[in-house]
Formats: sequence, structure tokens, C-alpha cells
Amino acid sequence: MLHGEFKMILEMINFVLHIDKYIEIIINSFGMLTYLIMFIIIFCETGLVFTPFLPGDSLLFVLGAFSASGILNIFLIYTLLLIASILGDSINYVIGKLFGEKISQSRWVKKEYLDKTREFYKKYGGKTIILARFVPIVRTFAPFIAGIGNMRYNRFLSFNILGGFLWVTILLFAGYFFGNIPFISNNLSLVIYIIIVLSVLPPIVEIIRAKLKVF
Repeated sequence: MLHGEFKMILEMINFVLHIDKYIEIIINSFGMLTYLIMFIIIFCETGLVFTPFLPGDSLLFVLGAFSASGILNIFLIYTLLLIASILGDSINYVIGKLFGEKISQSRWVKKEYLDKTREFYKKYGGKTIILARFVPIVRTFAPFIAGIGNMRYNRFLSFNILGGFLWVTILLFAGYFFGNIPFISNNLSLVIYIIIVLSVLPPIVEIIRAKLKVF
């Protein structure tokens, strides 16, 4: 059982780190269905607390780069991913509101992720829904915690729409405008590594600061 889970984790890490190669394979294999597959990935990454390991930032950047090459339609992929990100957060909020306490006690949900997101809320309040879009793991758990905490839906939705718009627009069009610059396109794997490192840097800094306060 543990061996199977470990193997799955390694496969997901490999998928995230080499997402440019996998996207090309998906496009060549599924054609127009690629749009639906990308919609589902972004929806699940933002909408289900069980899938925080799915790619987000790097996926958006790479899809922007492929769109610039004319392989994907930028307007169609942008619209679909924007809807997926907003709908995902909304579903996650509803799940948190209806089943939050029971799910948070599940062995499939890591308690430290929940605690980290709660700390994020204490620091940034309602703006967490916007800021969390740019922080892996926290991005997945923020709407869930908002639902558990009975945050008013109208307030949540306004932050959700703005956050989703900023996240998808910035990263997708960063890939669209910069992804095909020769240096970047020739070193896309390196760029993905950098995006991942920059994405996880804020929570790492917060953990280090918390540890230093203890001592």
C-alpha cells in the first residue's frame, strides 16, 4: 500500500517537473480534448482538498507558451481555465461548509496543511482568497477553510473572482508573451523549476520565521 502511494507521488512529481513534455504528449494524443483535460486539472487543483499536488502555476505558464506557438487557442484556454479556477474555489467552499469538519479529520487530508492555511487567514484575513492563489497547497485549502469558517459567500465570491482572474491572467499570459523567447523556450524545464521554487518560497519563509520565533 505504502509502496503504491510512494510510486504515485513520484509520478506526480515527475509530471509537475516535466509538464512541458507531458502537455505536448497530451495535445498530440487527445487534440481538442486537451482543453477539457486542462479544465479538469485546474478545477481539481483548486476545488478538491485531496488533490493539492496537481500542477497549477507551472501548468498555466506552459499552456501560455504553447498558445503562443499557435498549438492552443489562447482565448479558449484562457476562458476555460478562468471558469475552472473560479468554479473550483466555489465548489471547495461549499464542500468546506457542508462537510468540512468530517473531511478535515480524514487521513487523506494533512492536518499541517489545514493549520498552515488557518495561519494564513489570521495574517491576511479575507485577502487570503486572493493571495493564496499564488501559494501552492494553501491555494487548495483556502476556500475549504473559508467554508468551514462560515465566511459570507458574497464576500468570498468577490475575492474568488478577483483572485482567479489575477492568477490565470498573470501566469497564462506570462507564458504567452515570454514562453517563446529563445532562451526560455530552450530552457523551459529550468523555468518550471524556478516557478515552482518561487511558488513554495513564501510558505518556506513563514516556516523558518516561525521556527526562529520558537528559539
